[in-house]
Amino acid sequence: MSMLEIANLRFGYGREKTVLEDVSFSVRAGANLGIVGESGSGKTTLLRLLLGLSRPQGGTISFDGETVDAADRGFMRRYRRKVQAVFQDPYSSLDPRQKVRDIIGEPLASLSIPGDHRQMVAAALDEVGLDESAMERLPHQFSGGQRQRIAIARAIVARPKMVLADEAVSALDLSTRIRIVELFKALSESLTLVFVSHDLGVVAALCEEIVILEAGRIVEQGRTSEILRAPAHPYTQRLLASVPRMPA
Repeated sequence: MSMLEIANLRFGYGREKTVLEDVSFSVRAGANLGIVGESGSGKTTLLRLLLGLSRPQGGTISFDGETVDAADRGFMRRYRRKVQAVFQDPYSSLDPRQKVRDIIGEPLASLSIPGDHRQMVAAALDEVGLDESAMERLPHQFSGGQRQRIAIARAIVARPKMVLADEAVSALDLSTRIRIVELFKALSESLTLVFVSHDLGVVAALCEEIVILEAGRIVEQGRTSEILRAPAHPYTQRLLASVPRMPA
C-alpha cells in the first residue's frame, strides 16, 4: 500500500476558478516524488491540500490508509506528527523573535512529544550540519542557507515519515542550493520526500518519481528518469527545453 494516496482531487476558488481537476497519484514509502509545474499550475494549492490547510471540493487524500480530514482534530494531530513541511522563504518562515532552540522545538512542544527536547533539537541541528551553539541565537544572525537548514531541522525534529517541501531551494543562491539539495538527499534515506518545484534539475537530483502539472491537471507522471529521457507530453517537452544548458 502507498503511504500517500490522492484520488480524483478537485479544488477551485468559486465557480469560475478551478485550480485542480481530477488529480490522482500516489507516493510509496522511500520513493521521493517531485511535483513540477510552472507558476499557476496548482502546485502550491496542492501542497496546501496535502498539509490539511485547505479542504478539497472533490476527491480524497489518504495517508497510511486514513482520510486526511482537516476538520478531524485528532487525526490532524497524528498526521502532523508524521508529515512536516519546509517552505520556500527561509527569511519569512522563521519567527525573528524566537531563538533557534524554540523554533526547532516548537513541533515537539505542540505535539506533546516526550523526551529531552533540548537533546532532540541538538540532534536535529547536527543532522543539518549546524552546531549546538546555534540554539541560543536568533534567525537574523544566520545566512539564508543556514536559515533553511534551521527550517529543515524544525521539520525533521519530530521524526516524521514524510516531508513536504515547497520550492525549498529556489530562494537560495546556486552554491547554497546545491548544498541544501545534498542535505535533502541525505535526509531522504530515513524519510520520504515530496518536493514541489518548477526546477526539473532539482527534482531529477532528488526524486525517483515525478508528476507534471499543467493548469491544474496532471499531464504526465511516472519514473523521473524515463520521463526526462523521453517526455511524451508537449508541456513536459517545453519544460525540459527551458532548462539551461552549458554550451558545447
